[in-house]
Amino acid sequence: MKRFRSVGSVSVALSLGALVASCWSFSAGSSGSIDSGSTGSSGGATGYGTGGSDSTDTGGSPGSGGASDTGGTNGDGGSVGSGGATGGTPGTGGSMGTGGAAGRAGTGTGGTPGTGGTSGKGGATGTGGTPATGGAPGTGGTPATGGAPGTGGTVAVTGPCDILASAGNSCVAAHSTVRALYGSYTGNLYQVCKGSFVTGPNSCKGTTMDIGVAAGGYANSAAQDTFCSGGSCTISIIYDQSPNGNHLRPGPGGGAVATSDNPVNATDLKTTLGGHEVYGVLIKTGTGYRAGCTGCGVATPKGTATGDAAETEYMVTSQNNLIDGCCFDYGNAETDSHDDGNGTMEAVYFGGGVVWGTGSPGGHDNGPWVEADLENGLYAGWENNQDQNISTNTPLKYNFVTAVVVGDVASQNSGKGRFALYGGDATTGTLKTMYDGIRPAKTGYAPMHKQGSIILGIGGDNSDSDGGEWFEGVMASGAATAATVNAVQANIVAAKYGK
Repeated sequence: MKRFRSVGSVSVALSLGALVASCWSFSAGSSGSIDSGSTGSSGGATGYGTGGSDSTDTGGSPGSGGASDTGGTNGDGGSVGSGGATGGTPGTGGSMGTGGAAGRAGTGTGGTPGTGGTSGKGGATGTGGTPATGGAPGTGGTPATGGAPGTGGTVAVTGPCDILASAGNSCVAAHSTVRALYGSYTGNLYQVCKGSFVTGPNSCKGTTMDIGVAAGGYANSAAQDTFCSGGSCTISIIYDQSPNGNHLRPGPGGGAVATSDNPVNATDLKTTLGGHEVYGVLIKTGTGYRAGCTGCGVATPKGTATGDAAETEYMVTSQNNLIDGCCFDYGNAETDSHDDGNGTMEAVYFGGGVVWGTGSPGGHDNGPWVEADLENGLYAGWENNQDQNISTNTPLKYNFVTAVVVGDVASQNSGKGRFALYGGDATTGTLKTMYDGIRPAKTGYAPMHKQGSIILGIGGDNSDSDGGEWFEGVMASGAATAATVNAVQANIVAAKYGK
C-alpha cells in the first residue's frame, strides 16, 4: 500500500479555520470569499463562516450542498477533505475516524473517508491468509511414506551369487532349502515327497510338491506345512538355482558304501530366517545327496571346476547335531563315487576332523573346524610339514556357521599351490582367515585333479557315517578374494539366521 501524509494537520487546520470563520462571519461575509480565493486551507475556513453568517434561506442551502456560487467554492475546499481521506489510508489506526469528524464539520462528502477507514478492516483479509495454513494438507503428503510398500520389493534383494558374480566368481551351483541365493531368483528351491520313498536318486514313491520362493526370497514353508499335513515328507530334490541345473538327489552307492542314500526328513530341521519359518537339511547317518555322477539324477556336472581349475565354495552349517564320521561335506567330488586318489576332491568340510587333520588346539574333540576334504585327508591347513593342530584354525562353536574353502591353482606359492579356509558366526561379524597357504606337501595335491561332481552330507566315495545341519551352499568359479568372501558373509548375516 502507498504511504501518504497524516490527516492530523488537515483536521487541525480545518478546526481552527472553522473558529476563525465563526468570528469573521459577524463582520464581513464577503471577505470570506476573498480568503477563499487566497489559500485552500483559509478559504475552506472562511467558506464555512460565510455559510454560517448568511441569515437568508439561500445561505442555508449551501450547508445542504453549497448550492450558491460561494458555497460551490466551499465545495472545492471540501475536496481538500477528500485529500484527507487519501491521507487517511495510511491511518493504520482508527485515527481515520477522527478525520471523519472533521469531515462532518465540512461536508457530507468528507464523511466518505470514514468509509475509507473500513478498508483498514480489509487488512483483516490478511488474517484470512490463514487458509495458507490450510496448506497443511501438504502434510497430508505423508502418504508418500506409504511408499514404504516399495520395501516389499525386497523380493529382489541381492543374493550371495550376485555378489560373487560381480567379483568375477560366478556361481556354477547354488543350493538352499531356506532362501533364494540370487536376488532375481523366483524358481523352486526343493521338492518334498509325501508318502513312501526308497533310497537313491529316484526316491519318491508318493506324491511330490515343489517348494518355491515366497515374499522376500524366503522358502515357502507354509506350502510345505499344508502339503505334508497328516503325513510324512522327505526332500527328494534340492534344486540348483544357477542356470547349470546341477540338482541334488539322494546319492547312488559308491566305493565306501555300496547302497544308495536315503533322503532326509523334510521337517527335521525347522528354524527361522529373518522372522520366517523355514526348514534346513538335517543329515543323519545313511543320508546324503549328489549331482553329476554315474547313476545320479544329473549324470554329468555342468560348469564345476575340473583338474586344477580354481574354485570357491561355502556352506552355512552349525555346531549342532554333528556326527564326527566321514564326511560332512559340501562341494567338488569324484564323478564315479569312488576314491580316485589324492586331489580328486575339493569340498568344504565342518567337524572334528574324524581321523585326519585338526585345527587348534588339536584333538578331534576340540573342534569343530572348517577344513578342506581333498580326498584321503581332511585338512585344516598345512603347517610344519604336517596337518595336525594348525595354529591359525580355531573352533567355530556357533549355532550358525559360515564355512568357506578357496581352492587356487598350482602355480601359486612358487609351484606349491594354494588353498584358503575362512570361517565365522553366520549371524554376526566378519570371517576369520583360518588358513591361507600351500597345498599339503604330498603327491597329487599340486596340481589338483578335481572331477566336478557335487556332494552334500557324504564323502566322495559315498562314505555316509557322518551327520550335521546344512542350510545353503554355493560353488563358484575362480579363487575369490578375502574381501569378496566377506561381502558374501555380510549377505548371510543380513539374512538373519535364527532370528
